[in-house]
Amino acid sequence: MSFKKPSRTMSVPTTQMDWLNDLPAQGLSAPQTLQWLQLWTEQGLLRHIDSALAAQLLRLDGQASPALLVAAAILAQMEGRGHTCLPLADLCAPPVAMLGWPTVAVDGPQGLRALWAHLPAMLADWQAALQSNTSRACSRLSDAPDQGQPLVLGGTAHAPLLYLRRYAGYEKRVGQGLLQRASEPLPVPEAVARQWLDRFFVPSTEAPADTDWQKVACAVALRARLSVITGGPGTGKTYAAARLLALLLALHEEGSPLRVALAAPTGKAAARLKQSIDNALTSLQDQVPEGSGLDLNTLIARMGPARTLHSLLGARPDTRQFRHHAANPLDVDVLIVDEASMVHLEMMDALLQALPATARLVLLGDKDQLASVEAGAVLGDLCRDAAAARYSADTAQFVQTVAGQTLPAEYRSAGAAPLLAQQTVMLRQSRRFKGAIGQLALAVNRGDTHAARAVLSGALVDDSPRSRTPAEGGTPHEASALLALQPASPQAVCALALGSSAKPSYADYLRLMQQVPSGQDAETHANWVRSVLKAFERFRILCAVHQGEWGTQGLNAAVQKALADEGLLKVTGEWFAGRPVMVTRNDAQLGVFNGDVGVVLPNTEGTLKVWFLDGETLRSVSVMRLAQVETAFVMTVHKSQGSEFEHTALVLPPGGAEVLSCELAYTGITRAREQFTLIEAEAGLLEAAIDRPSVRASGLAQWWL
Repeated sequence: MSFKKPSRTMSVPTTQMDWLNDLPAQGLSAPQTLQWLQLWTEQGLLRHIDSALAAQLLRLDGQASPALLVAAAILAQMEGRGHTCLPLADLCAPPVAMLGWPTVAVDGPQGLRALWAHLPAMLADWQAALQSNTSRACSRLSDAPDQGQPLVLGGTAHAPLLYLRRYAGYEKRVGQGLLQRASEPLPVPEAVARQWLDRFFVPSTEAPADTDWQKVACAVALRARLSVITGGPGTGKTYAAARLLALLLALHEEGSPLRVALAAPTGKAAARLKQSIDNALTSLQDQVPEGSGLDLNTLIARMGPARTLHSLLGARPDTRQFRHHAANPLDVDVLIVDEASMVHLEMMDALLQALPATARLVLLGDKDQLASVEAGAVLGDLCRDAAAARYSADTAQFVQTVAGQTLPAEYRSAGAAPLLAQQTVMLRQSRRFKGAIGQLALAVNRGDTHAARAVLSGALVDDSPRSRTPAEGGTPHEASALLALQPASPQAVCALALGSSAKPSYADYLRLMQQVPSGQDAETHANWVRSVLKAFERFRILCAVHQGEWGTQGLNAAVQKALADEGLLKVTGEWFAGRPVMVTRNDAQLGVFNGDVGVVLPNTEGTLKVWFLDGETLRSVSVMRLAQVETAFVMTVHKSQGSEFEHTALVLPPGGAEVLSCELAYTGITRAREQFTLIEAEAGLLEAAIDRPSVRASGLAQWWL
């Protein structure tokens, strides 16, 4: 298993520990182990919380073994990198690749290999070292009664997994909750469902013989209370979800109305979900026969706005608890969650706890995008069989009956068919990326470095235009324009921000901002604000890190100065007209959430406010009330998920081999609709990213495989 390397540059002091020279083989004591871990913490190799956990365990159990203390510290370190557990097998040898430490920290006298000379070399010995302290420090997942031990040993006898206690709980509840929703069959009026699906899906004139995977997804979703629809940009996930909603409404029994909620991890993603669903349902109303009683416009109005997951669940300040939970569930029949790749394990646990047992959960997302910043990769675990499909004979027969679609033989399971795979559909045809950006994304996704570089050089570009209808989320242009700057400098990033007539840039919205309307007409002012915000959303610079001149902090400062020097910005203190900001902390009272992006503009009275645009709906917050924000000319790729920009610039930093990944490059590329610019500080950084697919340790799939 490969792990992502830490994102910091580490220096290793030459501090000596005198007792090291006197250690006999296998003679390391628990207090000496803590000294070793503390030294690594001082060197910046571990976080303070990592070594502190080991120290706490020794206080809890004075007989704790060195192996247990080391395992606990490494587990805490890996949780900080997004892993929910630690495979014990990875500790049988010094975990060099897992930690990604510099050579001196691995081979030095106080390095990784030196410590591992005093630790078990066999998996059984690691298990024994942990199980010998089960009374106070570590329990098995199946142990009863639970005594509240900080560590939990789970997995199987052949593949044991070590958890922090709360993550073992999250994973167990999420695994069991998803399995239960997928395994309970629901009655389906097959003939009626077939009639509606045939109305909603008109056979394609492009490839009429191909499987209509969107239609398959709608049929499969009828069978259980969980369905997963995955696919890359432009494959029509929300287009299919809108038709699923129309189908569920058509099959809904008369009486109480169908209660539908839409949600996404960020405000921008939620707004895009609502807009896409509304557009698709509005156009679909024309395909509904008169007298059928199916009123999709009423459904649109009743759904209300899409919300962030924090808003939907009722986030409370200064607590991890939500207003909605098992004892106070959400009032919904159907919940659609977009950008599910961004939903971390803890949030998925909270969502499942708050969802009524009778409600349907539909997860939409791209399995190949970056996982959440927090621990867990729930969508990735759910979609591990999505490409191969592995559908059972029963699933194939149901799809044939209800959707009239024949599943290709290569997507049928020859043996045991995983249960969750029967509720998962991967959309395989992109209607957006037919040009160079699509080719580049595909090359990156399949790990083909040569093809990716060839696309960037123009050798493999095929610009065969095809526009999608607005209901499909289409735009009148194909994503085909590429530019690669290599090697580049921060000044090249600033030049891109200043722009030219050929590519959208920040100069576009700043020139519009200077055309502030005179007078205090509210409608005229609102239209001006919308135009400025829409122009700002045409272009974005994305990067991989926060720190340094190539991170968000350094590049934001450089871009802001360049725009001011050009006379496009007038910087006066912290708050000034034209400053783009990103919210970094949820504030339910203000109605802003982590990841929301707005622009500082004056209101009709000249008072500065931060304006946000959700679809066509404007909202504003006084700059004096927003404390947790940062400038957002440049944002990380992680924060950009759920957004799209007409022109996207992806910045790969020098020495970036430690922080780059295939998923980061793919996610950055697919934020672009029409134009994409790659800025490499050093030659070969794109190849370095492609060659490093990230893998997160998880035991979630064990609950349904």
